[in-house]
Amino acid sequence: MSELTLTLIKLGFLAVLWLFVLSAVSVIRTDIFGTKVQTPKPPKGQKQKQKPVKPAKGGTRNRRARGAPSQLVIVDGPNAGQSVPVGTEPVLLGRGTDAAIRLDDDYVSTRHARFATNGEQWFVEDLGSTNGTYIGSQRVTTPEPVAIGTAVRLGKTIVELRK
Repeated sequence: MSELTLTLIKLGFLAVLWLFVLSAVSVIRTDIFGTKVQTPKPPKGQKQKQKPVKPAKGGTRNRRARGAPSQLVIVDGPNAGQSVPVGTEPVLLGRGTDAAIRLDDDYVSTRHARFATNGEQWFVEDLGSTNGTYIGSQRVTTPEPVAIGTAVRLGKTIVELRK
């Protein structure tokens, strides 16, 4: 082989090696920091209406509606038995430090899923996780309503909303 051919092969191999290294770094960065979640902004000139929160009688705590869940419980998996109280704020699940419940599950992403309410119904939303979020055998691709006692699987972890 000529000297030129060997040099071109070496440069090609070096380029492929660098592509592999850069793609590996990209995957690691995404796993550590998660993907950006875009929040919709209101059109210019419009302000979002916010309902004032009235304190409950006898104090400043808000009453929960009857039949509303009071906690999110890990039923099965490495963190079985852990729970977090739920209110009106969304509950983030994942391996990241900003998660309400940090899961020690290798199949869970840094920012894996979010449980949120609109005041009447609870929803589960997958946040672009690698292995997905499932209700039964159905993969969650958009925010899906979740009833009390419904098993939601994230990796090897199963969580439920409970009263």
